[in-house]
Amino acid sequence: MSLKISQLGKRYGDTSVFSQVTLSVAPGEFVAIVGESGVGKSTLLNCMAGLDSWDEGTVTLNGADLGRMSDDQRALLRRRHVGFVFQAFHVLPHLDVAQNVALPLLLLGQPDDARVQALLEAVGLGGLGSRLPQQLSGGQLQRVAIARALVHRPGLLLADEPTGNLDPATAAKVMDALIAQTREHGAALVLVTHSAAAAARADRVLHLSADGISA
Repeated sequence: MSLKISQLGKRYGDTSVFSQVTLSVAPGEFVAIVGESGVGKSTLLNCMAGLDSWDEGTVTLNGADLGRMSDDQRALLRRRHVGFVFQAFHVLPHLDVAQNVALPLLLLGQPDDARVQALLEAVGLGGLGSRLPQQLSGGQLQRVAIARALVHRPGLLLADEPTGNLDPATAAKVMDALIAQTREHGAALVLVTHSAAAAARADRVLHLSADGISA
């Protein structure tokens, strides 16, 4: 799935978060976005998914202009074509690991236990499907979040500081899983990060500032 952003700007009241942001991501490409705290990296990622609004410019996914869609249309597009990995995991505590990972397929009406189990194996969680989230480490929880974001084979994966809460060794394993799974399915990956180690693994690194985005 291709992503194109043109002259995007976001404000909160009279305060500009970012402006004049233009970028494109090709299918299968891994792009990292870095920048100082407070420049709006997470907000930009939310705009890419249509989870947040913007004040000027356009966001286009595979030729579809998100700004022209209703909230319901955006939600359906995300459900089918976009995966999102949050820094805070956002797993559901009352569901076991396999049930958390299976959620996107259930929402699409396409349950597939075999796919869930295969993905758990692929991210190093084989045999842990029946555990509850509170029985897992931070690194394991992040891999649950990655598996959940990828199980419906989205064309675009958006990851917000997925290694921010992890020690370096665990962070490297999480990045291994993230990259391997997106490469396998040819998904585009956009990663927001403060981690130089994570950004170094991208095909391209972009720097976001209040004035825009640059290589």
